[in-house]
Amino acid sequence: MINATKKWIFLKISGALLVPLMVWFILNFIKVYDQDYFIVVKFFSSPLSKFLFSLFIINVYFFSALSISEVFEDYIKNIKIKNVANTLLYLSAVVIPLITIILLSRL
Repeated sequence: MINATKKWIFLKISGALLVPLMVWFILNFIKVYDQDYFIVVKFFSSPLSKFLFSLFIINVYFFSALSISEVFEDYIKNIKIKNVANTLLYLSAVVIPLITIILLSRL
């Protein structure tokens, strides 16, 4: 399978997964928005919330990294700059969700 086809399939799958996770996140964000600190901590201490939020964060960064890399492919002509930009993008798409999940697991 061609690399561009794999990227397209991963974009479609992650986008489809993102819809129900985004709905879940928005509905729960509305519930805890005006609440005090302890209710928010209680929400994020729930195993189901931790799992779904972790899945949401991973999927968001995966989807955004794939989308932004397509922009790099289209608009950056210099190969070295494009490779550095993609490397930094993919590195941040791994490190930021990992840090978020580690900090969330400490709750």
